[in-house]
Amino acid sequence: MNVFERISEKERQYVEEVLSMNFRTSANSKMTRRLEEAFAEKFDSKYAVAFCNGTATLHIALEAVGVGLGDEVIVPPLTMSSTTYGVLHANATPVFADVDSETFEISAESIEKCITPRTKAIIVVSLFGLAPDFDAINAIAKKHGLAVIEDDAQCFLGKYKGKTVGTLGDIASFSFQSSKHMTCGEGGMLITQSPELADKIRKYSCLGYASVGSKIGKISKTDIQDPDYCRHGSLGWNYRLSDVCSAVALGQVERLEELVDLRKKSAELFDDAVKDASFLTPQKIGEEYESSFWAFVTKINDDSIGWRTFRDKYMELGGDGIYAAWKLTYQEPMFRNMTLLRREGLLNKEACYDDGICPVAEHLQPRLLQFKTNYFDLNEAEQQAEILRKTINYFK
Repeated sequence: MNVFERISEKERQYVEEVLSMNFRTSANSKMTRRLEEAFAEKFDSKYAVAFCNGTATLHIALEAVGVGLGDEVIVPPLTMSSTTYGVLHANATPVFADVDSETFEISAESIEKCITPRTKAIIVVSLFGLAPDFDAINAIAKKHGLAVIEDDAQCFLGKYKGKTVGTLGDIASFSFQSSKHMTCGEGGMLITQSPELADKIRKYSCLGYASVGSKIGKISKTDIQDPDYCRHGSLGWNYRLSDVCSAVALGQVERLEELVDLRKKSAELFDDAVKDASFLTPQKIGEEYESSFWAFVTKINDDSIGWRTFRDKYMELGGDGIYAAWKLTYQEPMFRNMTLLRREGLLNKEACYDDGICPVAEHLQPRLLQFKTNYFDLNEAEQQAEILRKTINYFK
């Protein structure tokens, strides 16, 4: 079958189940609980906690491992800025480690160079659907006593040396934003094997309620009706996912292999199109890695062609566009101008956000071509791959 449904009858059925309950307080969060159980099982994890988005997840993951004011968190600059937002939301200082020139993933060697006595955690991003070198990164983290948080927003069901991406760090974060492998419009999930971390994640994401925990997502009616009940054991945020969104996400989890496989098939078509192009080098995927191909990414090696020149020709021939890599986070105006909503005053004074701190990422960013893989009609993907072939032949 070449045509797939992004939203199927399964998702619609689950939404109808939620709506039929008329948002009664007694029925609230039942669908979210089903989603969490299904997600934990799918990702070989003991605990899963659903969130309103995949930025809140990163904030709470950092809070759960004890990151706060004065601490430093190592992050990659070549990714969506939300990874760094989580650090700033936790009132900590982001420190940018460089990336590998072939895989485009955060570099273990660069991470080690960034470690100071203030370093508390590392956020690693599985960029474009591919895992970084977790063995090397985890060895560094263990040596220095650091938490490892996975930002797997772009990597659903990816593999690293036979293990599911999401089970390799202390906590893993996923996003259900509309461009991701699975979606409910907006949403997210944290998974962990640790009951202690899961308990903190739940409490901190649920207003600090004392009676919620790793597998309990809401306070009981008995508690609510008790005038002596002390609700808030700690500060917390209201980052919960609604049952309507959970209903859509549950249907997507149950279809996740199909949705991921669709992206892989599109990526195969693009990969075949570029295999004879000497001036294009795709993201390197090692033998023991399995990418889930959130996007198919290749680097332009010939600066005489130029990113815009290639993109414009591709579109002229009928291509539906090429995405650029994100501006490096520390090169965004918020860091250039230090418009961080007064959190600039909380940053460690030694923090450096000048050009040159991540030379590999700075070289790669303007040269990466990102081709979308979420073609729900594979005939369209085939057409786009053929247009890419024609574009490459034009520049040969």
